[in-house]
Amino acid sequence: MTDQTDQKPVLRIVRYFNAPKEVVFEAFANAEAMAEWWGPAGMPVTVKSFDFISGGKFHYKIEGNGQTMWGIFRYVTITRPELVEFISSFSDEEGNVCKSPFPMDFPLEIYNELTLTDSNGRTTLTLQGHPINATPEQEATYASINANMQEGFKGTFDQLERYLESRFRLQQQLKTDNKARVNTYLNFNGNTEEAFNFYRSVFKTEFAGKGIRRFSDVPAHDGQPPLSDADKNLILHVELPILGGHILMATDAPESMGFKITPGNNMHICLEPESKEEADRIFDGLSIDGVVEMPMQDMFFGSYYGAFADKFGVNWMVNYIHREN
Repeated sequence: MTDQTDQKPVLRIVRYFNAPKEVVFEAFANAEAMAEWWGPAGMPVTVKSFDFISGGKFHYKIEGNGQTMWGIFRYVTITRPELVEFISSFSDEEGNVCKSPFPMDFPLEIYNELTLTDSNGRTTLTLQGHPINATPEQEATYASINANMQEGFKGTFDQLERYLESRFRLQQQLKTDNKARVNTYLNFNGNTEEAFNFYRSVFKTEFAGKGIRRFSDVPAHDGQPPLSDADKNLILHVELPILGGHILMATDAPESMGFKITPGNNMHICLEPESKEEADRIFDGLSIDGVVEMPMQDMFFGSYYGAFADKFGVNWMVNYIHREN
């Protein structure tokens, strides 16, 4: 039986993302993000436990097509923001490693190495894997389904692509100066337009800036997974003034794009300070003893941005938008 972790990988996948590696890394580093994009396409994930540290575990449930499966990651090494080594297995509901639910002699443990590198302004993700503690028959089974695993991971990383596109291309063009303001950012499961038409009728105001922006308004780039006609018509970003200069902002985050809206993750208070220094000060102060989702950093969409839940469980975004003088 093999047990070394430095043998030649059987599975190797390379994927490119139009986002900094810090952003891509964070999509692997918190439970909410993993629930929104991890797993086979069209099969929702429920996170039972998540401890993203060396020696920690990620225990999850996948449901769909009349099946319920459990899986577990055991994290070996984590080097932020460029390396995650983990052992993946099928499991039971209690987190015990168990055999594959499929009728094949599949290895119980797969050693995976995930690396992220900068590549001409984009991130190169490389995932390599091979069985450990496996019999020769189990190794042969793993090698024989390489094409199936390639296709499966393509669907999963398509969901990650949509997650990154939707999550970080939302604070754009509608603000024309650096005057400080506070907004409320809302996520909807495909009915943003209905909700905001309702809010507009109550507050008797009109959408700000360029009005409703749809996913079809964003130019496609090389390697971007195709969107359905229905998803193209969904709302990418909209802003509506309500009372006292306060702005409601929103986006559609449907399950077809890998999201899972639940009460609590569908609303953020969005702060837009007048300077980068003020953004850092507010972020550092409010996030004390909280859970940082995204450290403050320059983003590819032109903002200096960070996100966290404070120690009371309230979700915040801090977003300083760079402007030309």
